[in-house]
This record gives sequence, structure tokens and C-alpha cells, in this order.
Amino acid sequence: MSFSSDEVNFLVYRYLQESGFVHSAFVFGAESLIAQSNINGALVPPCALISIIQKGLMYVEAEISTGEDGQERLIDTLSLIDAVMPDVVTSRKQVENNGKPPAGIKQEQPNSAPEEGVPLNQDNPAEPMVIEGIEIPVEKATVLKGHDSEVFICAWNPMKDLLASGSGDSTARIWNMTQGGEATVEVLKHCIQMEGREVPSNKDVTSLDWNCDGNLLATGSYDGYARIWSTTGKLEKTLGQHKGPIFALKWNKTGNYILSAGVDRTTIIWDSSTGSCKQQFAFHSAPALDVDWKSEESFASCSTDKQIHVCQLGQDRPVKSFQGHTNEVNAIKWDPQGKFLASCSDDMTLKVWSMDRDTCVHDLSAHQKEIYTIKWSPTGPGTNNPNMSLVLASASFDSTVRLWDVERGTCIHTLTRHKEPVYSVAFSPDGKFLASGSFDKCVHIWSTQSGQLVHSYKGTGGIFEVCWNSKGDKVGASASDGTVFVLDLRK
Repeated sequence: MSFSSDEVNFLVYRYLQESGFVHSAFVFGAESLIAQSNINGALVPPCALISIIQKGLMYVEAEISTGEDGQERLIDTLSLIDAVMPDVVTSRKQVENNGKPPAGIKQEQPNSAPEEGVPLNQDNPAEPMVIEGIEIPVEKATVLKGHDSEVFICAWNPMKDLLASGSGDSTARIWNMTQGGEATVEVLKHCIQMEGREVPSNKDVTSLDWNCDGNLLATGSYDGYARIWSTTGKLEKTLGQHKGPIFALKWNKTGNYILSAGVDRTTIIWDSSTGSCKQQFAFHSAPALDVDWKSEESFASCSTDKQIHVCQLGQDRPVKSFQGHTNEVNAIKWDPQGKFLASCSDDMTLKVWSMDRDTCVHDLSAHQKEIYTIKWSPTGPGTNNPNMSLVLASASFDSTVRLWDVERGTCIHTLTRHKEPVYSVAFSPDGKFLASGSFDKCVHIWSTQSGQLVHSYKGTGGIFEVCWNSKGDKVGASASDGTVFVLDLRK
């Protein structure tokens, strides 16, 4: 058996990506020259590092459990840290052979914790009981298989039931759910020119967005290119100006411009009709993580440099800058009217900003870990639901989702059913429901009024993204095991 440092580095890189440490993965990938290795990432299955570690752990346990007489004995499970400590392994072998522990090794007290695989007592709040009728039946879930690697993102077409997904297998896919029967799919292969021919880029597709008419899909990739596709899967334009991975991209409402953010510390406004760079903004001192349009020609951007800039097409300086976060800013979103800008950070806070103030309007501290993403409800003045109040949702690595009353700066509901980091939240078009997706493999759907869980579905991989279709009767989700699934919420 032999393996190279390139192979080990690639598995560590993949593990960091799959665990949600996107920025750490990028830095590690750059330092270890992942891009220069000849490993085809599309062929490496999800969770490969964990799988090989588990096999190694099983081997060590087999070594310990097999006595000198060749007979196998039942042993207590070994922790991963114990397995890499020679003294512990040696002492455990002695215990199994002699029947008693050597001096100095502390033993776990019997019944101090439930055994792995044994259900916890139903009174334990960490294992809430499933409420009858909440589980979405299998026949209401359509699992879409085809991606060969984790699926980071998905988005519904605004006009019809086409679901786009982007994956680590260097493809995006458009799944046609309009027929009601079996879904058809268009595969959008992300290729680069090499020695006069097109070859797969082997880079993750990490961002995508439909234009308002639903006839064009934009994708952003770790290969540094943004691309525009038709609904039939035809590549219309390739947008090349970024030097390195693209982390976010958005169409403006009119559909004449696309906005992108990259690891090269810049944001770019593209002319979607020509594919040319309209203006490149180099105001951040570190990778730009997210962008969001304020109007047709102005936008906000955030970065690992802890800064937020508001920029205007044609202006060579930011029209406003917001400072206050003490760690990298993961996501920013303007409210439906473009009045308030919300930001969330690894500093565990959520802040709300206004163009007429230099300091934040609200500094909301309640989450116990990093806040990964935020979303505004499609409610309040200027929306299709003007009689409902405006709400902000935040999703955190502390396994909770919070709903906030932004006018008052107070938390309305804390949604606590998830058991792992929450990567995505999405409001239904009528604002009455919120979908959340977590690495516990669950998609939960909540009432925004009561905060009660109304639907739940457990998939087969950690959930990276959830999204609602325009009718509000289907929820799409993408997962770490390469699956995409659609939950039909019609009665």
C-alpha cells in the first residue's frame, strides 16, 4: 500500500468543504496546490476521508479484540484519539488478554452514558419526539440522482418548475419537474480550454441564479469563470475576469447585469448581453464572500476582511462602508425595499444597517456560534404580502434558526429541532412558512407566525441549500451525498 501527500491533501481539502469550512478549504487548497494535482475530484466519493478513517479504526479495534489464541472477544468501542495513541492501544490489548486494566488507566464508569445506537430517553430534550403527521411521507419526496459529488446549491426557476443545482462534480443540472412524472435533466458541464480542446474543469460549481424572466441561468465556479446558460443547457456566455474561485453571483431585477464576488478580493458587474466586464471593484483587502443588489446599479459586498461596502456602477469609490463586525462577514441581504441591509458573521452577531447611519441600527447577539446565512421575509411594505410584518431569519452553526422583528430588534422565535449546523433557510412566497436545512440531513418547515414545526423530512446527506418554488407548493434541497430532492407540499 502506498499513497502520496497530494492524495492526503485532497481528502483533507474535501473534508473541509463537506464540513462547511469553505474558506479554510480554499486557503488549504491554495497552500497545498490542490489545483495542480492530477486527481479527478469527480471520481472521489463524498465523505472519503471519514470512510477511510472509520476503516482504520475498525482495523485497530480488530487488532485489540483478537486474542493471542486467535479468538475474537467483545470489546468497548475505541475513540479515534485513543486509536492513534500507542500506549492506549497496548494497554487495551493487555486488558483484553488479562481481564483487568493495567494500573493508571482510568476506566469509564458503567452506565455513565447511553451506548451508541441505543435511543436516548424520550424525555431528553436533545432527542425530541416526532409529532404525528409532521413527517413528510416518502411518496411526497422525489429524489433526483445524477451528481457525482456534493451538491452545494439549488434554485427554482421563477416562472416554472425547473430546479437548478450546482455540484462539486463540475456540473450544474436543470431538473424539469413540470411534467409531474419522472423528472428530465439537462447536464451543464463546466469545461475549460486546454491544449486546444475542452476538458472538464474539475472545479466546484458553488453559486447559481436565474434571471427574472426564467430563460437564463448564471453559474459561478471555483475555476474562476461565470457562465450564462439557456434552460435547454446551451452555454450562451463565458465571463472571464476573476482570478480564482467565484463565491457568489446574482442577477439584478431587470436582468441586464450580473454581479459576482471572488477570492481575488474583487466584485464585478457584468453586462449579461455581451458577457463583458462593465466595472470591477477592488475595495476589499481579502476574499469577497457575498454580494446583493440594492437597486438596478448599486449593490453591497462583504468579505473575510470584516468590511461591508456599498458600491454604485460608475463610481470609483464605495458610496458607503460599514464597519463593526469583528470576524469575517459571511452573508449580506437587503430587505425587500432596499432600506435595511442585514449582515451575519463568524463573530456570532447579526447586524442591521441603514444608509443614513454610520453605525448599525441593530446589533443582534443571541446565537452561540457562527451565523452562516440570513434571509428576509417577502412581507411588509412594497411586497406581495404588505399586511404582514417584515421578519429576518438567521441560520447558525449552533444548530438553531432565529426569527427577528427588525423594527424592534427582538428575537420572535428560536427554532431548535436541528442537531447539526444549519446552512440554509428560505421563506415561502407568502411568508407564512420557513424551510431550514441542516447537516443533520433534515429539512424542517416551520410556521413563521407560531414558530411551530409543521413538516419534516430526513434525507440521506447533510443539507447545503433549501429553496421554494414560485407557487409555494414545493421545496427543493441539495445535499452532501450528491442527491437533490423535491418535497411536494400539496395536500
